[in-house]
Amino acid sequence: MVGVPLARRAKRRPHRAPRKITAVLEYAQLGWASCPGAHPLTEGGRACSCDRVGCPDPGRHPLSPAWQVQATTDATLLTRWWRQEPEANVILPTGRVFDVFDVPVAVGSATLAAMDAAGFETGPVAENGDRVLFYVATRGAPEDEDEWWSCHLDAGPATIDATPSLRWHCRDSYVLAPPSTLPDDDAVRWIRPPDGRPLPDPLRVLDLLADFCE
Repeated sequence: MVGVPLARRAKRRPHRAPRKITAVLEYAQLGWASCPGAHPLTEGGRACSCDRVGCPDPGRHPLSPAWQVQATTDATLLTRWWRQEPEANVILPTGRVFDVFDVPVAVGSATLAAMDAAGFETGPVAENGDRVLFYVATRGAPEDEDEWWSCHLDAGPATIDATPSLRWHCRDSYVLAPPSTLPDDDAVRWIRPPDGRPLPDPLRVLDLLADFCE
């Protein structure tokens, strides 16, 4: 997978992005489960490929409410799904192999620069519209429930209430993965693609992100 510099903000047409089935099978080789997501529509008067009239989040959610059970690394099943629906976006469940820190693009840019200056191995990093996603080793299901919160919450544990712009996707959550398409004719893309190396410690990355989220 080819990364794209964060500063490169030009819009891209979805058909120029890598085939989604190719990306899904590459994720499976990494041990990352995935499942089909809705995708934006440009014709027919509807914004989203899902069945919901007036979808509030077009192209940014799983197709099935059973996505947690559905997500798999089975190449045969993944191939079947994306051959049936080649435009389906790619949903990756978090809290299994990895967690994801989700921050505004300005915070992501500053944090990446600080990581590079310090020689810190960033791990995979993606750009999703005006957000940057840092993939880190999962915390799994810690005994202390204050150590994690879902992407569906705007506020987190009291320990990091000072960073409301940061979202931690972990257990029971998911992210939209490259090369998923966005409603504004843009696409989710890798800044630093996964390369099979161990993912960074989430608490070390969190410390860096918190410095720029304040």
